[in-house]
Amino acid sequence: MSVKIRKGDQIEVISGRSEDKGKRGEVIKVNPDAGRVVVQGVNLRTKHQRQVQAKGRTMNPGLVRFESPIHISNVMLVCPKCNKATRVGLSRDGEKVQRICKRCNGLIDE
Repeated sequence: MSVKIRKGDQIEVISGRSEDKGKRGEVIKVNPDAGRVVVQGVNLRTKHQRQVQAKGRTMNPGLVRFESPIHISNVMLVCPKCNKATRVGLSRDGEKVQRICKRCNGLIDE
């Protein structure tokens, strides 16, 4: 099954951790094999980074915050026209396939 969310789309978190629920953000990366997406500003994790020297460069030590992947079933695409979280449908015109909003029937890809 193809993934209907792509890099650069605006999404809304519909379930998961309580502090992330309802947040909106842009998709940074999509991993269709694992069924996960990385969203800017959502599911932030903290890593304790030690100072490392590699290839003549030094990585600074300290706390590093980064976005961790979230399951694709926990997010919904935000329609650019009606500005609401919506399901995505596919419309086929000959060889061209376009994504459509199930709420307002507007085209998502323009």
